[in-house]
Amino acid sequence: MDERKEKIAINSIGVIRTNASEAQVRDEQREVEATVELFPEFEEALEGLNGYSHIFVISYLHKLRPEQIGPLRVKPKRATKRGFKLAELPTLGVFALDSPTRPNPIGLTLVRLLKRDGSRLFVSGVDLFDGTPVIDIKAYQPDYEAREYAMPEWYVKIMNKSGHV
Repeated sequence: MDERKEKIAINSIGVIRTNASEAQVRDEQREVEATVELFPEFEEALEGLNGYSHIFVISYLHKLRPEQIGPLRVKPKRATKRGFKLAELPTLGVFALDSPTRPNPIGLTLVRLLKRDGSRLFVSGVDLFDGTPVIDIKAYQPDYEAREYAMPEWYVKIMNKSGHV
């Protein structure tokens, strides 16, 4: 088998539950609250999570349209909500963006962990829709912080005008 095209089977471990509308999630309200409901058989995997302030939620972006899965280059359309015209924006590789358009519909979201109740995690800062399948959770650790970093010129230009790409 060609290892470059190997099929990988990943099962969900839970689901996102939120009362936020899809419009609120799309509008990037960073304090959208949700519950990560893990399936009961995964509850013991949460042991030791109490005390962390943040976790990464890795998800399957189940609401993407077929044309959003696969393209390798897109414009950072989110910047149009902040005053840019689409024609002004560069076409970039999806790996340079936090775009839902990806070769594989996998999301990575850093959220604040508010509390745990059994197999439910109450979180804030979700950018996922109600019903989004969760495929993994990882605790945020200080090792993940980049103390020194650089951003490309196109990113800085958009950030200076809009505050977020």
